[in-house]
Parts: sequence; C-alpha cells; structure tokens
Amino acid sequence: MEIHCTRPDCARPLNVFSDLDDRNTLKTAQQKYCTACGMPLILAGRYIPSKLLAQGGFGAAYLASDRYTPTMRPCLVKQFQPAGDLTPDQLETARNLFDREAEVLEELGSQHPQIPNLLANFQITAPTIATGAVKDFFYLVQEFIDGENLEEELERKGQFSEAEVTEVLVEILTILKFVHDRGSIHRDIKPANIMRHRNGRLYLLDFGAVKQVAATATPKTRSTGIYSLGFAPPEQMAGGQIYPSTDLYALAVTTISLLTGKSPQDLFDSYSNQWNWRGYVRVSDRLEGTLNRMLQAAPALRFDSATEVLEALTSTPTPTPTPISTPAPTTVQPPTPAPIPAPTPTPVRLPTPAPTPAPTPAPVTPASPASPPVATGTSFSTLQLLSSAAFTGFEGGLFAIALGSLLGISPLSTGIWGLMVGALVFLQYRRWLEGKDLPIVGGLTLALVVFIPALRDYNLGSVVAIVLLAGLSAVAVATLFRLIYRLISSVL
Repeated sequence: MEIHCTRPDCARPLNVFSDLDDRNTLKTAQQKYCTACGMPLILAGRYIPSKLLAQGGFGAAYLASDRYTPTMRPCLVKQFQPAGDLTPDQLETARNLFDREAEVLEELGSQHPQIPNLLANFQITAPTIATGAVKDFFYLVQEFIDGENLEEELERKGQFSEAEVTEVLVEILTILKFVHDRGSIHRDIKPANIMRHRNGRLYLLDFGAVKQVAATATPKTRSTGIYSLGFAPPEQMAGGQIYPSTDLYALAVTTISLLTGKSPQDLFDSYSNQWNWRGYVRVSDRLEGTLNRMLQAAPALRFDSATEVLEALTSTPTPTPTPISTPAPTTVQPPTPAPIPAPTPTPVRLPTPAPTPAPTPAPVTPASPASPPVATGTSFSTLQLLSSAAFTGFEGGLFAIALGSLLGISPLSTGIWGLMVGALVFLQYRRWLEGKDLPIVGGLTLALVVFIPALRDYNLGSVVAIVLLAGLSAVAVATLFRLIYRLISSVL
C-alpha cells in the first residue's frame, strides 16, 4: 500500500508498505513513519493519505482513506501549509482562515447536502528535519466529492450552453440562500470552488474565506482582502463593506466566464469600467438582464438576495395584460368630441383599434425572456470571423495545390477539395478548431506541402503567393458578407 507523507519539505514523500495490503493488518497496524523524514503517516491513527491533489495558498489537499470504516471511505485531508515567509499577523490570519473552514463545515455541511461535511479536525506534533525541534501540523478532514470542478470542466468541454449555466445558477443560488440565511458570506465564488460530482450534483467548496455577519439589522461586514482577482466586486477589492450581493456578483462573473469560455480579465473593459461579454455569446433577454444586474458595480443596484435572483430567473412574467388594458380607455376617448363635424372619420377608426389588442400580445410574447434554447456556442466576434476566414482560405489554397499536384484538375479533385474545405469550416463552427489550433494546423499543412515534392507542382515562392492570395480573398469575402449581414439586420 502507498502512503503519502504530508510533511511539506519531505524529499521522498511516497512510502510503500506491502504488509498493509492485507485489510485486517491495515485496520490493526500501529503507526507508520515516513522512511525519508520520519513524519507520522497514519493521521490521527485512522486517516491514510495516498495522493496529493492540490497545493498552494495556505494549504495542501490529499486524497485519503478512513481505515476505521467498512468500505475504507475516501475523504479529503487538508493540511495547513502557509506558503512563503509570513509575518506573525499574516500567519495568524491564515491560521484563522483554516480554523474557520472547519467551523463553517461543521455548522453548514451537516445541514445542507451540497456543502461537504466535516469529519475531523486535529493537529499532529512532529520533529523538524533540520533541527529536530518540535513543530505542530494542523489538519481538517472533510467529505470527498468525487468529480471535477467547473474550471476543469470548462477546460475539458468548452463553453457552457445557456441551459447548463442556468442549472449552475439555480443550484448555487439555492446553496447561497442557505448560507446567507445563516449569517455567512462565502466571499470566494469562482468555477474552481464549484465541484460537480460524478452523479451530476453541484457542491460549493472552500469555505476558508467565509465571513460571519454580525447579528445586526443590516447584513454587512468588512472585507479582509480575501478574494480571487477578477471574480470579486469593487467593494471587496477595496476592503470595504461586503454584502450577500458580493457573492451574487462573483457568481455572475463565474456564469459569464462559463458561457464565453473567457477569463474575467478578457471580459472586463477597464477603460470604460464595464463588462463586455455579450459580443461572445447569445442568450435570452431574461438571462442577460439578470446577469447584468448582478454585475452592477454598486451593491445597491444589484439584487439584494439569492431569492430575488431565483425569482428573476424562474418567475413567469405578468406584464402582458397591462399594455392591453391601457389602450382600451384611450380608444373610448375619441367618441367624446362627436359634435365636431371634422372628426366624422373617427367612428370609422374605432373598429380598427378593436382588433389591435389581438395582435398586441404577439410582439409582447417574444419580449418575455422564456426562450432559452438560443444557441450559445456558435457566435463569433468580427476578429474571430476574419481570422477563421484567413485560415480557411490559407488551408484551401494548400489543399488545392496538393490535390492538383496529385490528381490534376478534375471533377474528383474538385469534389475532394470541397469536402475538405467544408469539413474545415464545420470544425471551426463547432469550435473544435480555434484559437492557437489555427496557426499550428496551418504551419503543419504548409510544411507538408513544402517538404514533400509530390504535393506541389510549383516552386516555394509560388506556393506562398497562392496561399496568401487565397487567405486574403477569403478575408475579403467574409468582410463583405459581414457588412451585408449587418446592413440587412439593421433594416429588419
């Protein structure tokens, strides 16, 4: 059995004990010690760390097993490991954060199914390697969530659809409502702190930055500077008062990051001091309006609570009857000046407004933001469109040179060329080929044509000239198409 040493500066942390492969021996064995540094390995006599999962900030996280449970239940062991040389005040702050996570998990994790449970909290005393002086090591053990966080999921599968982010929003808002109702503010909402279990359920993690709110009439407290850059709102970064809406702002940044596949720094325009995310994705008016309100710089302009956001996302809009009933009195108004001869045509117009209420709901209904099935992964900015066009033209030129050299100019080579270019366009449309992939694929294709004589009947200068001309032609066509599309859109 492999056991991972938890001493931060251990030279060879992985230890192998073949006698522990036997389940009975494992449950009754005495303490084991690291063969490299002498650190106790079986934490609190029961938790056996087997793998380092993450390290950074104030601690490290290990996958461990509880040897005193029938199934050797997996669990997550967090060790307090402050990085760098901290002042006594900084060290105390870091230690308080570590202890706070244990307290919050014990209070909230046992009450909500989507917050991990605290299983244990303890310290171990062991001598240091260099001097032999005694040192304390602090640990907390919590429920292990087997899955991947949303940051990892975004890297693996790409942009989230509107339906997917709405699911994330609703689930995390429900958890935040529970947290806020119990006088706490999370203060570090981001994709890396939202874990999706293999069964699909979402969990909110990392409660080390949680701030308890004083039991006063106004739910606010002062920030201590604990936040993730890009996700935190202005009041938190400035060290000012924070509110439940501070978490809502960070959740909105998390949502637009998942929708667009972009980092917050790419979506925030510091020059105009506003979020510019709508150019990257198309969503319903309801979701756009909700997110924009959550992203307001001033806390007073945001939603006050997670409950309000849930209502904005799920409530059925009822403003439709109001516009219909309002015109009714105004249409009755014209018959009053009947004595004047000039308005004689007025009675003729009275029947016309009567049918108008029927069509009126038609324009109102689209305004109701209940159309989430809008595709979200296929909208391109102008720069993306032109770079894709240049790449397609460049590759199309190379394909034409290679096929013409191998098969000559024939219907067969032309058909194959069309299929290859069509496949290229499809791959870019589905975003399976984008960004850094384009120059890599283009360079590889150009190298094949240049260095394999059978693929080109032209000299190197002619090849470069042909592919550049093809790329520029594709850019020109794409630009013209974009202009025509925008003109038609503005007219319609």
